[in-house]
Amino acid sequence: MNLASCTTLGLGGPARDYAEARTAEELVGLVADADRRREPLLVLGGGSNLVVSDAGFDGLVVRVATGGVSVERDGDQVILTVEAGEDWDPLVARAVAEGWSGLECMSGIPGQVGSTPIQNVGAYGQEVAQVLRCVRVYDRVTGQVADFEARRCGFAYRDSLFKRDLGRYVVLSVTYALDISEMSGKIVYKELATRLGVPLGERVPARDAREAVLALRRGKGMVLDPADPDSRSAGSFFTNPVLDAESAAALELRAPGYPRWDLPDGTVKVPAAWLIEQAGYTKGYTRGSVRISTKHTLALTNPDGRGTTEDLLALAREVRDGVREKFGITLVNEPTLVGCSL
Repeated sequence: MNLASCTTLGLGGPARDYAEARTAEELVGLVADADRRREPLLVLGGGSNLVVSDAGFDGLVVRVATGGVSVERDGDQVILTVEAGEDWDPLVARAVAEGWSGLECMSGIPGQVGSTPIQNVGAYGQEVAQVLRCVRVYDRVTGQVADFEARRCGFAYRDSLFKRDLGRYVVLSVTYALDISEMSGKIVYKELATRLGVPLGERVPARDAREAVLALRRGKGMVLDPADPDSRSAGSFFTNPVLDAESAAALELRAPGYPRWDLPDGTVKVPAAWLIEQAGYTKGYTRGSVRISTKHTLALTNPDGRGTTEDLLALAREVRDGVREKFGITLVNEPTLVGCSL
């Protein structure tokens, strides 16, 4: 199995062994057997947040193909328990259609449900941590299945306990608590509010929020589309850096009036896309067969499928180093790197 066919970037070499798990029991069994044999293991979901080396993976790749959604009502909420292999955006679409609020601003994000707690997936002012109730995992250290309530997951911006100890926990299912409402959550992201024509803090029909988010994402090449070469990416390649007060003050000296979000804990989030552009890396900037998206500077793309992982990483290093030289800030990759590094 060539792993390029399993990733949205279309990059990556072969897997030595490959298997699909269609139930949680099969998934646990395959993982446990590999661990008993001390065989290198890669658990693969939708491949939308993954960069695999050109050499591929010298071990067993287990693709999560589990499915199923259970729904229970709890007062004015619905509790959804979703198998890890379910695709994310169809779940969001169903929630909006059913009148369940809390996922609509995360429309259009590629990948599977199992990845959402690992990355604490989020967009346009919503994130999974706000609606997640429980994650069921297989713990490869203890050999046991365990349930992690949200407070135990260590959620932070695009981060979690599962990401910080990457590889230990295999997500089996995720439980979300959504409000029963035709209205969206509060619109707190300025770009989305502008698109909807409402003030910050307003609620709108969840269907309207979803359509606005999808339109914004399509405009940035962030909705998978075979006809759009800019969507051949891993989404945002770098996270928005979060600066402490000292670092924020230092950046102010280098770039007075820079765009920023002041966070409640006194830190400052800075848009990585702005840093990249100001460092001279514009939309469409090309290196060999890979390039920065023509629609969004945060996405690195393999537009015609002829690139290599090393090409992509060379471009990522160039951008990272250019931003560091100009602003003293080191950008951090958001996708998981397999068999390679920046």
